[in-house]
Amino acid sequence: MTLSLDPTPEVVDYPFNRPDNLELADEYAAIRQGPGLARVRLPFGEIGWLATRYADARTVLADPRFSRAESVTHDEPRMREGRQTGGILSVDPPDHTRLRVLVAKAFTVKRIEALRATVKALCQDLIDDAMADGAPTDIVDRFALPLPVQVICELLGVPTSDRPRFRAWSDAALSTTSMTADEYQASREEFRDYMRGLLAIKRETPTDDLMTALVAARDEGDKLTELELIDLCNGILVAGHETTASQIPNFVLYLLAQQGSWKRLHDEPELIPAAVEELMRLVPLGLGGGQARYATEDVVLGDVTVRAGEPVLVAIAAANRDPEVFDDPETFDLERGRTPHIGFGHGAHHCLGAALARLELQEALAALTRNFPDLAVTEVDWKTEMVVRGPKKMMITW
Repeated sequence: MTLSLDPTPEVVDYPFNRPDNLELADEYAAIRQGPGLARVRLPFGEIGWLATRYADARTVLADPRFSRAESVTHDEPRMREGRQTGGILSVDPPDHTRLRVLVAKAFTVKRIEALRATVKALCQDLIDDAMADGAPTDIVDRFALPLPVQVICELLGVPTSDRPRFRAWSDAALSTTSMTADEYQASREEFRDYMRGLLAIKRETPTDDLMTALVAARDEGDKLTELELIDLCNGILVAGHETTASQIPNFVLYLLAQQGSWKRLHDEPELIPAAVEELMRLVPLGLGGGQARYATEDVVLGDVTVRAGEPVLVAIAAANRDPEVFDDPETFDLERGRTPHIGFGHGAHHCLGAALARLELQEALAALTRNFPDLAVTEVDWKTEMVVRGPKKMMITW
């Protein structure tokens, strides 16, 4: 790939990664070692910048000079025709702060840690059921998906039995298929109608869950609108299971490719938390950069001046391999120590469920390495046309 440092650099097609593996495309390192930013063209929307260096990524994600709310008034660069407007990911402080505070109490480290025994038991139950049926088994369907689905459904107050229904809407929300803007919006409205029905039930029969607490914040405190309430619950439901369900099999594949790593975690389970942090740093979940931030004034990033009104996408996976921050960044190192990766984002939009995701990933890896020291993958069927990468089916033996 040829890069230019002139005032009008060439525009390259994006994303670079392929959906059928976990590799990070070489183009990211070329950009990071060059100007740091590149002009990129996604399938839909306007041309934008792509930030690949760690320092630039943190600036775009946290500096108030970069706005998510501005995306609503622009033709945001994106992977699909339909646009995701509204919701907590499309606003800036103070509106973002107002919505986040309503949910944050349910996701504190202390509250999440109190769930560890429950999550550990659920992991073992799922594995016991799979082992009882014998090998081979699909680790996605039997373990990676039901684990976070059951946990987030219980926290939020959604019937786990509705999984097939909201799974379809979740897939549509993260899809990059040829679904038209109208079809995308129709799917979104169906999902909203489903959540309206659940919220009506919570109003009639309150229960001890996050959805009931949010209903009270809406009805008693008038702290959010009805649409904000609906979109917030839908966002939590999708984000609360999809990323973890994808990363569990991704982590298994990555570890098996690192000679001796799987056996070491079986023999030394105390290394599991460190392994999760390294895997979050090294395994690129997204097919490409995340949601664009718009510069509200001219900002210098690396060797490039981003003009006011221009969008910037952040390549988190490239930033997490920046040699200016991480020694020997391409190596999986269980002795790395503190890892300041941005796998869960950074700034105001840092992943609200990071503590929950960490717990689920830790307990999932602990259970899998403990029960399947000789685990082997026999078949992988990758997700396609999705903004996240990972197996939709992965058969294992033990």
